[in-house]
Amino acid sequence: MKNKFVADILYQIADLLDIKGEIFFKTRAYRIAAQTIEVLDEDIETVVKEGRLESIQGVGEALAKKIKEIVETGNLEYFERLKKEIPEGLLELLELPGLGPKKVAALYKSLGITTVDALGKACIQGKLRDLDGFGEITERNILRGIQLKEKTSGRVLLNVAYQDGNKYHDYIKKCREVEDSALAGSFRRKKETIGDLDILASSENPDEVMNHFVKYPDVSRILMKGPTKSSVLLSDGLQVDLRVVKKESYGAALQYFTGSKEHNVKMRSLAIKKGYRLNEYGLFEKDTEKYVTGRVEKDVYSALGLDYIEPELRENMGEIEAASEGKLPRLVDYKDILGDLHIHSIYSDGSDSIETIANHAQKFGYKYVGIADHSQSLKIAGGLSEETLIKKQKEIQQINKKLEGITVLFGTECDIKKDGTLDYPNSVLAEFDFVIVGVHTAFKMDSKQMESRILSGIENEYANILAHPTGRLIGRREAFKIDIENLIDAAKKTNTFLEINSFPDRLDLNNVHAKLAKEKKVKCVIGTDSHSVANMTYMEFGVATARRGWQEKSDILNTYGLKDLKKMLGR
Repeated sequence: MKNKFVADILYQIADLLDIKGEIFFKTRAYRIAAQTIEVLDEDIETVVKEGRLESIQGVGEALAKKIKEIVETGNLEYFERLKKEIPEGLLELLELPGLGPKKVAALYKSLGITTVDALGKACIQGKLRDLDGFGEITERNILRGIQLKEKTSGRVLLNVAYQDGNKYHDYIKKCREVEDSALAGSFRRKKETIGDLDILASSENPDEVMNHFVKYPDVSRILMKGPTKSSVLLSDGLQVDLRVVKKESYGAALQYFTGSKEHNVKMRSLAIKKGYRLNEYGLFEKDTEKYVTGRVEKDVYSALGLDYIEPELRENMGEIEAASEGKLPRLVDYKDILGDLHIHSIYSDGSDSIETIANHAQKFGYKYVGIADHSQSLKIAGGLSEETLIKKQKEIQQINKKLEGITVLFGTECDIKKDGTLDYPNSVLAEFDFVIVGVHTAFKMDSKQMESRILSGIENEYANILAHPTGRLIGRREAFKIDIENLIDAAKKTNTFLEINSFPDRLDLNNVHAKLAKEKKVKCVIGTDSHSVANMTYMEFGVATARRGWQEKSDILNTYGLKDLKKMLGR
């Protein structure tokens, strides 16, 4: 049946006419016809062949001709002509949650936005909030919609899962029949992308919990509702599964539904070797099926002779062996972070003043905050000239005289140019409190050239930190094809800190590379790469990545106090 195919084209025509500003009744006619055909209980091809199109509600003579053309040719000349009148990318914008034709038209006419990338940058820079009909909440929701679209094999970015997952979990906890509950799966392990959200609960009355679960306001469709498991689809397309177990099984189920497949296989194998059987219902004696433990997750690990393994480590990367030998790392905690060194201000492509950033940083309990705007050659990001740097430095000095309990550091995110040199001369670099270097252009260099370029950049005596070392953007840009081990070795030799960039579509270094850096005794720094104070909460995702990389407090530069920080930076 071609019903949906025909309806989709009619919907798109209505959207394009709305963007053009056509009268309401004209666009409404296309939508009514589309809605009718979409749910028609017979094949539209049959209706066309029998000449009954005008008998369909909302289909007149003109529309009947267009529908017939679509069915018979698979195309519509009018639709193709209409698409040429409107920038191609605007239709893609319409696929984002919360963006209708009128808002897309306003974005195009007011800001010249025609692509998802351009829209994302405008949201980060706070350019939408002052447009009529938008505002800060709409801007935030649009950015969230963009992030939802950034999927890798049907997975969403971690920050999107955070928003959906935490809200839904808060709702679940309000059910009186729920005793214990947690978000499990890859979300609890803090993977960089998440597939379905998994919520686990214990209750003696699972039916009531399931009824509560499916009534969540943001549920668009109930996929399945059963006595122990239910699944729903949220309005943004994310699937959420709820499992309800008895109280005595909760800890074992949490362990089972958190660990990666590989981690769980190894745990079950270990249990068998020790004379037990382990599953989501508990730990049992293999021969007698007697229940041993399962109420508390830590008890499951303890009964198998293991130290408790933090959820972020459960990837079968040596954590079970380390737990059996008492050699697990004491992971960096979210409260250990004392500052953020990678924030952009209005001096380059950020949306907030330095003073606003500093005041916001105090809310996190930070002792210092680094303003690292782009360097002079990166014109597209408002890179700072040497003259502007002097003005910025003086402003920071004045702000520091007023501030109490926090220090603003004068930094830069200096571009490593194609030839490996830095974008400011050493005489300028010497003036900064710290220097972040990174690649921002010419991403398609061959691997050897790119590696040589980065290594040359960090060899500069004033380079302190390498930003987003592999250059990847999750779902949009592949990592540089460089030898990461060579890079880490070079960082050790040059005393360069490697950034774990917290921005949700970067998380670069990833957990595997962060673990390798730790093994080679190369320290990292966690930076949010914020372009708005709203981005500063992304620190949590960088810390999660560091924890997944076995990093401890002493491995992270910005867990040290200001005095030690300056000493480690050579300032």
